[in-house]
Amino acid sequence: MTRPTRGRLARYGFAEADGGARAADLLGPDGLGLWRTEEQEPADEAAGELLAALSRAADPDLALRQLHRLVEAERRTGEKPGVLDAFAADPGLRRRLVAVLGASSALGDHLVANPGQWTVLATEPDGLAPRADGRLDLAAAARLTAAATGPIPVLRQAYRLALLRIAAADLTGGRGLEQTMAALSGLADATLAAAYDIAVDELPEGTPRPRLAVVAMGKCGGDELNYVSDVDVIFVAATDDDLAAATLVATRLIHVCGLVAWPVDAALRPEGNRGPLVRTLASHLAYYRRWARTWEFQALLKARPAAGDLALAREWIDALAPLVWTAAERPEAVEDVRAMRRKIIDHIPPKELEREIKRGPGGLRDIEFAVQLLQLVHGRGDESLRAPGTIPALRALVAGGYVGRADGEALLRGYRFLRGVEHRLQLQGLRRTHTVPTEPDALRWLAAALGHAATPGRSAVEEFRAEWVTHATEVRRLHAKLLYRPLLESVARVPAEGLRLTPEAARHRLEILGFADPAGALRHLQALTGGVSRTAAIQRTLLPVLLSEFADAPEPDRGLLNYRQVSDKLGSTPWYLRLLRDSGPVARRLARVLSSSRYAADLLAREPEALRLLAEDTELTPRPREVLGEGFTAAAARHDDPVEATRAVRALRRRELVRLACADVLSRAGALAPLTPRTADGGGRVPTLADVSAVGVALSDVADATLAAALRTARAAQPGPPGLRFAVIGMGRLGGRESNYLSDADVLFVYDPPPGADERATGAAAHAIAEELRRLLSAPAPDPPLGVDADLRPEGRQGPLVRSLAAYAQYYARWSKVWEAQALLRARFVCGDADLGAEFEALVDPVRYPADGLTREQVVEIRRIKARVETERLPRGADPATHTKLGRGGLADVEWAVQLLQLRHAGRLPALRGTRTLDALAAARDAGLVDPEDAAEMAAGWTLAAQVRNALMLVRGRAGDQLPRHGVELAGVVRLLGGDDPGEFLDEYLRAGRRSRAAMERVLDAPA
Repeated sequence: MTRPTRGRLARYGFAEADGGARAADLLGPDGLGLWRTEEQEPADEAAGELLAALSRAADPDLALRQLHRLVEAERRTGEKPGVLDAFAADPGLRRRLVAVLGASSALGDHLVANPGQWTVLATEPDGLAPRADGRLDLAAAARLTAAATGPIPVLRQAYRLALLRIAAADLTGGRGLEQTMAALSGLADATLAAAYDIAVDELPEGTPRPRLAVVAMGKCGGDELNYVSDVDVIFVAATDDDLAAATLVATRLIHVCGLVAWPVDAALRPEGNRGPLVRTLASHLAYYRRWARTWEFQALLKARPAAGDLALAREWIDALAPLVWTAAERPEAVEDVRAMRRKIIDHIPPKELEREIKRGPGGLRDIEFAVQLLQLVHGRGDESLRAPGTIPALRALVAGGYVGRADGEALLRGYRFLRGVEHRLQLQGLRRTHTVPTEPDALRWLAAALGHAATPGRSAVEEFRAEWVTHATEVRRLHAKLLYRPLLESVARVPAEGLRLTPEAARHRLEILGFADPAGALRHLQALTGGVSRTAAIQRTLLPVLLSEFADAPEPDRGLLNYRQVSDKLGSTPWYLRLLRDSGPVARRLARVLSSSRYAADLLAREPEALRLLAEDTELTPRPREVLGEGFTAAAARHDDPVEATRAVRALRRRELVRLACADVLSRAGALAPLTPRTADGGGRVPTLADVSAVGVALSDVADATLAAALRTARAAQPGPPGLRFAVIGMGRLGGRESNYLSDADVLFVYDPPPGADERATGAAAHAIAEELRRLLSAPAPDPPLGVDADLRPEGRQGPLVRSLAAYAQYYARWSKVWEAQALLRARFVCGDADLGAEFEALVDPVRYPADGLTREQVVEIRRIKARVETERLPRGADPATHTKLGRGGLADVEWAVQLLQLRHAGRLPALRGTRTLDALAAARDAGLVDPEDAAEMAAGWTLAAQVRNALMLVRGRAGDQLPRHGVELAGVVRLLGGDDPGEFLDEYLRAGRRSRAAMERVLDAPA
């Protein structure tokens, strides 16, 4: 018993069930004679090879049906030699023709209607495949089509023959995607030229031949035409005298091409379909100079001479080029391109949105718009980017460093895949379509046409869908990354001449930008951008934007020098320039930081990898105190060597200082400011370091974490007796959580011996712990030092470094002076034994919050000490009006007034019992102890002085309390604090200081 025929034929890819029976009939003795029904095998070796070729077609059943129809047509017409005989003699023909018949029902129908035309796919005498470059062979078309009479029918047949050859080369791998697109575009050019000649020949007798250029636009202009598409063109006449005849020619050309091949679309011309079909070159120039919108310049990126007067077309393109390559400098240009892309997506019917490979998200338009926007912005200064085609332009963007290699390769892969899908969809029925079908049979055909095969656990359709989703997702991501890259707006704002950093142009631009040493700055630029490396190319992209940012700073030269130093350290790392180019506002933030703050620049020079923090707002947000403590302590715990442990802690502290300094510098930098996340109730976003109080808290938290980790390390190195309790108490600005960038850590050390322990031994052990902590944190290192200052301890430097809790109790009960009670107002537990810290705070509460307040003598003593501090501690030559710490209305004035109020009234008013100045001032105001206006004036004076003191440190990179009255440092402080006019700012500072001073004096002189 023989096996069923359908099962055997199914192995060749033919459909089973009724389709299988149909295949057996078409192949059997009554059909093509290729299959022996009884033996269930090919009729002969040639038949076997043909069956194998049919099995490799995208749709074997379609290929078989079309081949059968073609043979039947030959038999009716008596065509010799027959196609089956030719297959045996020409394997190349067999491969090409079967591939066409299985992939395109439309081309198969054409061959059936014109039985002799398959011969154009025959192998050439030299053994090469037939030429498939898009050239028209009008003679062959006339010879192979007896019914074709007249130029238009012959042109139609010649177009189909050329298209047939291109499709065959495409389907059999003879040409890649780019070659296929170029051949289709070349065929369009040849068709336009032939139609142009027909139209000119039909002009009324005596009409002079006009000078008319046909400029290819869109995909045809970019040499990336697909199988079925409108061909976009613009018609250009030389002069007004040519207009009448040129319009006749253009109108007839459109009609001829519609009859022969495809619609010609001239809607990209000025004013679109409402404007004249043909304009003169001068008229075009006038329109583009005055009226053209951004999308019209975007369209001109793909302009290319196609037919007619090619010299005139080139002249037109050259004349418009300066307008195209300055279009991105329009304020709205970048957003216009983005808005146009969003508009295209909005117009896609919802049911087609996810199936659209051209216009939908993750489709071809995403790639094209991203590439074209980058061309418009960067092509002004880099002529290598001025390629009309998407693939050449994308390659140029990658080569120039404007797009990362990995991103560029992903986009190229996505583009090739999507265009391949588009080609197969259109080739099937020669219909204009960009939508992936939903029908199972159509999807199976598409997957096979694209070369997908089933794998274990996955069908060919599932393989296709998986690849499609992968490419679409990546294209969508990269489209958003490139099209919405913040650096684009910044580059677009730089004049075109600023993008060409030739030595002469750069020197001139540096002078205009205000660099004090243009020659020195030029040397930095040449060091950064010299050579042909990819690094230099990316630097050439970044520097025009960065120079504009540096120029806004009081010392542009300093910003550029700092940038070069960071680049020298990180330029060879793969992520550095990629981060600046691709990651949000990093480049502009870095420029702002480097040009505004020596302190932050020095930190980044020591910790260059910390500039990654600039990429995300969340990374420029102060870390919570608990998170810092855990992280610092864990870092120390990973090292047995106390020096290595401390080095790890100091490295973390350095990174946190970078975080805080950068956030502080950027907090008033407008769009560059890092913002907090939007709250759940929809509240607005604010800078991550909103005010100087937040800066003080954040810096104090970092100091607390550093001291806690150092104390753990010190105790590990100097264990002491079991049960020894030890705590660090914060004093001064650390205790008040009002630290600034130059603050030491003012502390007291307290211990409590275990019961029954030897007092002298435990005291020595506690002293060793404190000394070890100070030693570890004071060791030389490339970090901003954290000095540990214990001078506020009882008896000052003459007293013991560490005291027991009992010794503190004894001292404060017997010997404490009023200034020591004043210093204790800021005492708070920082690290160590929390219970001991709480006991210490409870111990000193009666001292700093006396139940009966102060005596008259104590108030007089405080006033006397205050006057002495002003006289003796203000540096020689300092300006008391602008000294932030000890000057009139500055930090010390307000703090002494508030602390006097606390000493006098906190014993009976618990609300005053706080370590922070502004909180205590607000409590005193609410309690009626201070006039609200005086409280407001002192709060304003203290806040401004604290802001200026921090800004001085950030700008200068070294400690200083004196606000200069002129110069670059004053300008830097003003810029850092969001001001514009140094003179106005100085006047405001002096005014705030006078008012704060007067309010302080009223508080200090108030009767007891």
